[in-house]
Formats: sequence, C-alpha cells, structure tokens
Amino acid sequence: MYLKDRSWPLHRLLLWIAGLIFGASVMVEPFASMMHHRFDYHMYGHLLLGMLSPLLLVLSRPVTLLLKTSSVNFSRKVSRLMQSRYVSFISHPVTALILNIGGLWVLYRTPLFSLMHESMLVYYLVHLHIFLAGYLFTSVILAFEPMMHRYSFKLRSIVLIVSIALHQILSKSFYPYPPVGVEKIDAEKGAMIMYYGGDVIELIIIYLLCRNWYYSVRPNKHLIIQRKPEDR
Repeated sequence: MYLKDRSWPLHRLLLWIAGLIFGASVMVEPFASMMHHRFDYHMYGHLLLGMLSPLLLVLSRPVTLLLKTSSVNFSRKVSRLMQSRYVSFISHPVTALILNIGGLWVLYRTPLFSLMHESMLVYYLVHLHIFLAGYLFTSVILAFEPMMHRYSFKLRSIVLIVSIALHQILSKSFYPYPPVGVEKIDAEKGAMIMYYGGDVIELIIIYLLCRNWYYSVRPNKHLIIQRKPEDR
C-alpha cells in the first residue's frame, strides 16, 4: 500500500514496521520459550504484544492508508463495515475496555493462565486476543482513523483512567495472590514489569489523547487573522 502512495509519511511506515516487529518478537525463539517458562518474560511479552505493538500500529494509521490506496468500491465496502452495528458495538470505549482489561483479569484470575501453558491452541488464541483487544482499545481511545466513530474526549478519558486503574490493581494483586502455577517471587517480578512498564506506555497514550483534544479545540489562527480587518 505504501508503494501506491508515495506521499504517505515515511515515519508512519516505520511505525508500522516497528509495531509488526515488536508484536512478532514474542512468538519467535528464544523469546517465546522464555515467555512460556518465566513469568517475568511473559510480562515483557504482554507489554510488547498487548500495549506497545498496538500503539505503534495505531499511530501508523493503517485504515487511512488502506482507504487512500484502494479502489472506490473497496473503500465503500470498508466504510460500510466500519459503520456496521457490530463494529459500532465493539468500538465503543466501554466494550473495548471490557475486551482488553477484562480479558487480562480473566486470564490471570482464572485457571485460563494454567490452561494456556498446557494447550498450544489456547496459548495462541489467548495471545491473539491480547493483541487484537489491545489494538482495538488503543484505536478507540485515540480515534485517529477517519472512519471510526469518535466518542467524546470526556468519555474516552474516563475509560482510559479506569483502564489504567484496573491494570495497576491487577498487577499489584500478583503480590498477595500470584496467578495459578506461578511462584511468589516470579509473580512479584512480573508485577513490577507490568506496573511500571504499563505506566510508560499509558503515559504516551495520555499525552497523545490530550494533544489531540487541544488541537481540536484551540482557535484557528488563520481564521482569526482573516477576521481582524473586518472587525475594524
């Protein structure tokens, strides 16, 4: 798609490539094996697959590029899909929050975490969900893509704050209550990685969300300059 539109900013292509690399890195050796046997590496994988990779991919704006480089008929089909009831439902900030953070609570507070290490099918399905839910949530909160319904800044901010709080509570809960099959010392290491690593990425999202809000409400300087002679 990039080759069809050379005007597309190079930095977005680099963000896309970086997002794919970070996301794929958790599924290749030796990192995949380390994630499978060590909870601290599992948490590094969670940050890469569920937070950093989705953020980089969202910043690259793939849907926008797809619509710019596709035929009119295909773009209309994509537009209809983005406006469908199903997409409208899952792209609501509250729904995205439940799928993203709610999925993590289910993973670490049920036997699902232990089952994931016993079945490769469950292992891959869980990681696929973590990536897709992370991408959906980040995309909904930042609302960069033109075809996605933009909910109010207030609603997205509240949902983001709730998400951060639930993410931190979950990580702190590993100290007294480690996930099934995880030793207490390993759980504490993973909790620190999840807590502080998540903070860094969440701060970036907060900055981007607030910056977009600022640019959307600030006065248009060009219009103000044009109006000055008329006011006289």
